[in-house]
Amino acid sequence: MTERVRIVGGGLAGCEAAWQLARRGIGVDLYEMRPVRGTEAHATDRLAELVCSNSFRSAEQTTAIGLLKEEMRRLGSVVMEVADRCRVPAGGSLAVDREGFANDMSAAIESLPGVRVCREEVVEVPEGLTIIASGPLTSSTLAERLRTFFGQDYLYFYDAIAPIVAADSIDMEKAFRASRYGKGSDDYINCPLDQEQYEALVADVQAAEKIETRDFERCVHFEGCLPIEEMARRGVQTLAFGPLKPVGLIDPRTGRRSHAVVQLRQDDHRASLFNMVGFQTKMTYPEQRRVFRKIPGLENAEFVRLGSLHRNTFIDSPRLLGPTLQARSRPDLLLAGQLVGVEGYLESASAGYLAGLNAARLAVGASPVVPPVTTTLGALVRYVSEEGRKDFQPINANYGLFPPMPGRRMKGRDKKLAMAARSLDDLVAFAREAESDVQRAA
Repeated sequence: MTERVRIVGGGLAGCEAAWQLARRGIGVDLYEMRPVRGTEAHATDRLAELVCSNSFRSAEQTTAIGLLKEEMRRLGSVVMEVADRCRVPAGGSLAVDREGFANDMSAAIESLPGVRVCREEVVEVPEGLTIIASGPLTSSTLAERLRTFFGQDYLYFYDAIAPIVAADSIDMEKAFRASRYGKGSDDYINCPLDQEQYEALVADVQAAEKIETRDFERCVHFEGCLPIEEMARRGVQTLAFGPLKPVGLIDPRTGRRSHAVVQLRQDDHRASLFNMVGFQTKMTYPEQRRVFRKIPGLENAEFVRLGSLHRNTFIDSPRLLGPTLQARSRPDLLLAGQLVGVEGYLESASAGYLAGLNAARLAVGASPVVPPVTTTLGALVRYVSEEGRKDFQPINANYGLFPPMPGRRMKGRDKKLAMAARSLDDLVAFAREAESDVQRAA
């Protein structure tokens, strides 16, 4: 009988790993501690709950994350299958109905033959073939066990969640609908600010009371998810060149571009909830209500969720993991998801895919595989597993991780599209190798 695989963590990576194992006939025990034990950020006990944004980011192959979406579709990803099904309007990005996505993912995993979902906290590193995908909110007990196991201290950084606003509380006499550069339909709600309003907002954000971090934890903000006050602290105009940039947006009332624009993105299928784009924050709840209600159009905003701050945990993967996501010190232990230092929903799911695939191969006595570095998946895996990397920090998918294109020099869009074409070509051979030697268990 083929060995059952234990998976710790029912997030995107753990669910993707369970799906890849089950579709190859390998039994899975998937452990999720919620609702027995909650976290600082989750609101439900659903598998694959999205706790930050509802956006999977760009859907275009001129971006590495857009390419990763297509790679994952071709590799049979359940996360991409459900995300495509739960899609909501978001211009050139892929965003999902948050509640619908978690419900559909839970149903998909819980109905898999051979998969047992165990609602209990894992407090020791399990023996036998195991995938740990416990995520950035790994419980303190398990984190301590892992630290003891690896003999390394964890690194910490803080992740900040943006507020969600009820759509019917937004004043559309002041706000307007549009997508940047007209991509998609009028998917975003935009709150325009003139220079005086913008500078007042920046001053309020800088002066607002913040939640203090604890002295015994190292606080490192990931550049791709900076709290808005951290950006404001870097200079008065930083936000106007970041999440509040007005380029590509014309206010239909004035026919002109505003000095800055606060964008809100649809968060559910009914378009009843909108997420404040780029407004991750560590301000206190009363200060968020006070400051954000000064934004034109949000004076009477109903915040169904306010921003918050929580600890994200990741390991020093280049020292601890090989390119198959196996622990260097224990080959039957694999790690996946944000815990290994990939940042982002789909990046986490892609690590879960590879860990699930290689666990399936190990379960039937086959050798694990490494994705080609010319693919987004392979480039990410190389980044987190390349020995000798110092000052390791989490990273999103980006074309800077890819090897250069041979031959003539290309730039910009042409270069990225050529890299995308190369990736999808190389993925064919990898997908064929991935299925070799993996036979369905009896």
